[in-house]
Amino acid sequence: MKFFKIAATAAIMAVSAVQAHAQSALNDILSEGVLKVGTTGDWNPMTMRDVATNTYEGYDIDVMTALAADLGVEVEFVPTDWKTLVAGVTSGQYHITGSASVSPARAKAAGYTNSYFSLATVPLTLKKNAGRFNDWDDLNKADVSVAATLGTTQETQVKQYFPDATHRIVEAPARDFQEVLSGRADANITSNVEANKLVDQYDQLMIVPVAEGRSPTPIAMLLPQADQVWINYVNTWITLKQEQGFFDELGVKWQLLAE
Repeated sequence: MKFFKIAATAAIMAVSAVQAHAQSALNDILSEGVLKVGTTGDWNPMTMRDVATNTYEGYDIDVMTALAADLGVEVEFVPTDWKTLVAGVTSGQYHITGSASVSPARAKAAGYTNSYFSLATVPLTLKKNAGRFNDWDDLNKADVSVAATLGTTQETQVKQYFPDATHRIVEAPARDFQEVLSGRADANITSNVEANKLVDQYDQLMIVPVAEGRSPTPIAMLLPQADQVWINYVNTWITLKQEQGFFDELGVKWQLLAE
């Protein structure tokens, strides 16, 4: 009797493994010939959408285009925004996202790939505020307003870093730095990667000369949490590309480490 119970259990486990494999996004991607990628199109230099042509460019776009090529499929970029980024991958609107900060809140609902680079948070302000804001504590005052974009990790950080300041949380397609440019906020916080691009793009902006960035955070892609087959495949791909120098080359191309 014990032998039959063990055999039955093994059979159930085998069937479950086959079913899990059959339900993987990897199988759907290969059978349908399309990799669907959720991307916001508003994070320079990671993902930037040209509204006129409805096309995308950036670091993430290059990464996902290469992933699709190695899978032997087409890539389809699915528009999303930060507040629905996780919901889109958990509901099956897309198979994977572009780069996203690793956070415990997101990990409760979605899976992550291995990380392939890290960033830190820094504050931005107008150049005319150069003498007013010199470090983090200068922004944590009742007469200062600091902006962040809804659904981003900076939305949580702005409340953590500046409990005494006024918080201006804006919803996409509006962006936090636009609040600073318009004078509706004194500062905003963003990744050092985006900050470097913004100060190049807008001459009025400057990075507050803080002693150091805060919340160093690994960056990874979001996938369905229970789909270990798909997660394993992408992690293997990331490891291979790291060994080949692919991510280093993209970092140079998109100036991720620019000062």
